[in-house]
Amino acid sequence: PSVLDSFALLSGQLNTLNKVLKHEKTPLLRNQVIIPLVLSPDRDEEIMRQTEGRVPVFSHEVVPDHLRTKPDPEVEEQEKQLITDAARISPDVAQKQIQSLNKMCSNLLEKISKEERESESGGLRQNKQTFNPADTNALVAAVAFGKGLSNRRPPGSGTSVQSGQPGAGAIIAGASGMQQVPMTGTPAQQQPMLAGVQMAPAGQPGK
Repeated sequence: PSVLDSFALLSGQLNTLNKVLKHEKTPLLRNQVIIPLVLSPDRDEEIMRQTEGRVPVFSHEVVPDHLRTKPDPEVEEQEKQLITDAARISPDVAQKQIQSLNKMCSNLLEKISKEERESESGGLRQNKQTFNPADTNALVAAVAFGKGLSNRRPPGSGTSVQSGQPGAGAIIAGASGMQQVPMTGTPAQQQPMLAGVQMAPAGQPGK
């Protein structure tokens, strides 16, 4: 019986409150000022849930912003000026201005999209590879270390030795690439070696 009595009392109070709120003389709650009674710098999970994670705490720093009912005086003055200017424009002029603004926005969006497409295509051209890394590595290895070059000398290279010149037969077997080898004798007798083949001196016919 005590529970039923308490329930009946609560039900009667709720009905009375609903009648008061629905009465035509009762002011709207949206026009009333909300006064914060508890401010805490600690994280409030209930406020986080109600604000969908936007307001983690209800402190003295966020209350003036979140409970503000009017804009700043400067902003309010500018808004009034804009409303006054808008009221002076006729509907035809306003429609023309709207169309002009939409056209300008469309042109600007088109230019921006065009710039984005050009930048994307330019980036693709810059990122496109213009050489074969395998061929480059093979060429560098051949020039620097003689990798992949044949050790065979061309036919007749062994008979190109000039008689009467000391040290003229000093040929490096299996030399790779272009290499100049100093040979004994006078400077006039020193002759460059190209790929293991002796070059004929100047003034003498080569074989």
